[in-house]
Amino acid sequence: MTENATEFDVLILGGGSAGYGAALRAVQHGFSVGLIEKEKLGGTCLHFGCIPTKAYLHAAEVADETRGGSKIGVNSNLESIDMSKVRDYKDKIVSGKFKGLQGLMKMRKITVIEGEGKLVSESEIEVDGTRYRGENIILASGSYSKTMGLPIGNKIMTSFEALQLDYLPKSAIVLGGGVIGSEFASVWNSFGIEVTIIEGLDHLVPNEDPAIIKVLEREFKSKGIKSNLGTFFDKVEETDNGVKVTLVDGKEFEAEVCLVAVGRGPNTEGLGYEEVGIPMDRGFVTPNERLHTGVGNIYAIGDIVPGKQLAHRGYQQGIFVAEEIAGNNPMVVPDERIPAVTFTNPEIVSVGLTQPKAEERFGKDNVEVAEYNLAGNGKSSILGTKGLIKLVRQKHGPIVGAFGVGARISEQVGEAQLIVNWEAYPEDVASLVHAHPTQNESLGEAAMMLFGHPLHA
Repeated sequence: MTENATEFDVLILGGGSAGYGAALRAVQHGFSVGLIEKEKLGGTCLHFGCIPTKAYLHAAEVADETRGGSKIGVNSNLESIDMSKVRDYKDKIVSGKFKGLQGLMKMRKITVIEGEGKLVSESEIEVDGTRYRGENIILASGSYSKTMGLPIGNKIMTSFEALQLDYLPKSAIVLGGGVIGSEFASVWNSFGIEVTIIEGLDHLVPNEDPAIIKVLEREFKSKGIKSNLGTFFDKVEETDNGVKVTLVDGKEFEAEVCLVAVGRGPNTEGLGYEEVGIPMDRGFVTPNERLHTGVGNIYAIGDIVPGKQLAHRGYQQGIFVAEEIAGNNPMVVPDERIPAVTFTNPEIVSVGLTQPKAEERFGKDNVEVAEYNLAGNGKSSILGTKGLIKLVRQKHGPIVGAFGVGARISEQVGEAQLIVNWEAYPEDVASLVHAHPTQNESLGEAAMMLFGHPLHA
């Protein structure tokens, strides 16, 4: 480290998953690191996204299990949901992880700089009037909830406000049927709220494989989650009793609250990127495949880079850039090979090319698929879940996509991503032993189907 305390080998703007991931790996290489964060270490994922929403989803799972206990001879009754206590439970988890992260930064001797930073040159970031210099700079300023210009408040809210509620509204409209909207719809439904999803596209979670989408939409309908698909909303208004949403075709919906879940935008405005010459497109930073911006020694990672806005993608990119700075020539992991999980009930896992994407790339006649219904899986029957595992392969080639939908199926994403990233052939997976009785067996069964030698299918 240089003698001037405001100079670092690596200077990072943003302390979310991508930024602190880069910081932790950089110090392991012996670099001095400055990490600038205007709010709290951990960013959106820890405080307003991944962790708190999954805490709510666990509470929702407990509610569903309690409500359905009598079906398996456990005579439990769900008396009520105390939303203030659910929020306290969520806050306790977030607080514990935050303290742990703060301790980790201190232990690793990473200099955390509190304040709002702005890039002012190819090697400097200014924070509240003080300039910090970095031999290498990493931009990791994260994302924000899009609001479509709607007035955010007590009745019309983003996921941030929704996570602060200490009461349960009787009804809710969710604008957007993507990952965030579907997860909140699932939680609120389990908590007893009447939920309606408004999605402008023709399907919920539209980026998933069609077979997965079909199962989720059917299960949502069976749970009483209403949806209006294929028509965009025109306006959202507060009323005396709540909110009213009007679609472009004139159809109207009313509820007590409205969640705006129409995606997240890159947090880059006013941070000096364009003035320094950083390449931009509609607010996103557009580095090359090795995440270098082409300006000085400046890199960009995480949600400000076009692609999947996932915390683990941010970690991976942060590690990648730290290795790149260290001269280790790390391997580029394309977005399509990054695993994704949607923590609805039922859960969704996806890695690689969906069937339509594979057919587009290789040709329809050069793609083979296998779908294994979880009805044939012992552990899934015990859990009482419906769903499937789907594998997609290039004909005579490796498996290029692995997908699943079902209760607790998220736990199978590890093997799914190894199958795709290691370019395994169906016979490779089919020959492995999968423990019984587990849901993990379903991956082996799907591979055996694709190999042409199904066991239980």
